[in-house]
Amino acid sequence: MTAAVARGEREPRLNIGQVLDRLRADFEDISIPKIRFLEAEGLVKPERTPAGYRKFSEADIERLRYILRMQRDHYLPLKVIGEHLDAIDRGLNPPEPEPVVPTVPIVALGADGLPAPESFRRTDRLRLSRKELVKVAEIDEDLLGQLEAFALINPSPTGHYDTDALVIAQTARELADYGIEPRHLRAFRTAADREVGLLKQVVVPRRGRDAGASARAEEAVSEIAALSVRLHATLVKAGLRRI
Repeated sequence: MTAAVARGEREPRLNIGQVLDRLRADFEDISIPKIRFLEAEGLVKPERTPAGYRKFSEADIERLRYILRMQRDHYLPLKVIGEHLDAIDRGLNPPEPEPVVPTVPIVALGADGLPAPESFRRTDRLRLSRKELVKVAEIDEDLLGQLEAFALINPSPTGHYDTDALVIAQTARELADYGIEPRHLRAFRTAADREVGLLKQVVVPRRGRDAGASARAEEAVSEIAALSVRLHATLVKAGLRRI
């Protein structure tokens, strides 16, 4: 119980920006769209002002902490986390999450199966050696060498590979099953570079010297990137109908 409640006062409420500031120290990947998504999933239900602004209580913040911790530390899906929260709401103790072993992070996908904005904000610290990448992606050294030759995969200065390299390697392996070789994928690299160039033109002018402006610019580039991928995928789908 807070001091305000003990005095019979109404507990202060925080706006979504203040909640973000409170959580970011422990969950560096948290963002306003992420909080809104969790609300849309019914996992947290902040109050709304007559003007429609969200107002979060301390209980809401603790609820968000629980959700984010279960996702980060135990890789629990939102459905299971929702069941835990339901138990808590009914005065029960949620089950202890089962021990887990480290796993390779997955790309955040939306309901349509396309990369969600969260995937573009991903800051996992995955570092795979060359041998580990070949093993986890289930490719051979020859395919990896070709992917590097055509600049589809680039190791870090320390010689390690990140999650993006893993996803590219796995995708290239699946495309190879259809006879599509790394040399055929150069067009994808060129198209991606052009999209990144467009995003730079849109986002760079938005960046300011203060942290708030930079944070807003980063959120904007994630949202725009997700929309760009959705547009690209839809244009390809529409084009296939004409074949």
